[in-house]
Amino acid sequence: MTDPNRPDQPGTPVPPPSAPGYSAPNAAPAYGQTAPGYGQTAPGYGQPTGTKTNVLAIVSLVASISGFVILPFVGPIVGVICGHISLSQIKKTGEQGRGMALAGLILGYVGIALAIIGTIIFFAVFGALLANTDFTTTY
Repeated sequence: MTDPNRPDQPGTPVPPPSAPGYSAPNAAPAYGQTAPGYGQTAPGYGQPTGTKTNVLAIVSLVASISGFVILPFVGPIVGVICGHISLSQIKKTGEQGRGMALAGLILGYVGIALAIIGTIIFFAVFGALLANTDFTTTY
């Protein structure tokens, strides 16, 4: 009996070599487009180029919003400062993000005003509670 996994045994024919593996052909370009030359990238691929959004405008908006949720005094101040700086940069460079910078400024100023009003109300209520209570100790 012969082993099919060992073709070196006498009396068994050697199987023919297998066909080489070919890859699928590249897709043809769409009608009306020319194929890219050798070594060139195909049109429409890669990162799209667009106008840049000012980073400080984004920071201004995020910091001002965080002032309502996380940091009631620090967030709006950072938002106002970054908003003014970003508006100046946008005017000089022509970047996008003016709307975000303005929204950060408006929310920042509103957050500062609400924090001041909240602090005044807190101390007024706390002072009224301390003034109206009678502390009597019997030692």
